Amino acid sequence: MTGDGVRSIGFAPAVSDATRLLVLGSLPGIASLNAAQYYAHPRNSFWPIAAALTRQPLHSLAYEERLQALLQSGIGLWDVLASAERSGSLDSAIRSPEAADLLALVRTLPRLEAIGFNGKAAALTGRRILEGHIGPVRLIDLPSTSPAYTLPFDAKLALWRERLPSF
Repeated sequence: MTGDGVRSIGFAPAVSDATRLLVLGSLPGIASLNAAQYYAHPRNSFWPIAAALTRQPLHSLAYEERLQALLQSGIGLWDVLASAERSGSLDSAIRSPEAADLLALVRTLPRLEAIGFNGKAAALTGRRILEGHIGPVRLIDLPSTSPAYTLPFDAKLALWRERLPSF
């Protein structure tokens, strides 16, 4: 343990040559790190929102199948931070962040049309890194799917649909 918390290390990007939308979170929380899965907290609304956007029954699939279905739909996942110190899972507890190499990843995605930031912390960091460096790729702020962000599910889903009309 160092500083204010344990150093959390993020996951590798989940992308493919078909990625048109890259969804960037901040850094995986404890449930995700323990499960070694993106958005593993049972109350995180990411997978139900992704299921609604892709019109696929993602909730009924094993994690690897769910991730493959998402990738086949043109949606990739990563985080704006490669690592950080954090006690717990709240973005407000992040200390000593190390940014992910977003520019290098974006340059490997030939079909990328948009980057969606899953929550305010992801948007603040991601925009600082990417704005002015990625050409015509749209940057879209999305409401956090975290259970800590208490907007009701239907409202979150409506905002994701409104802001991502072509996905």
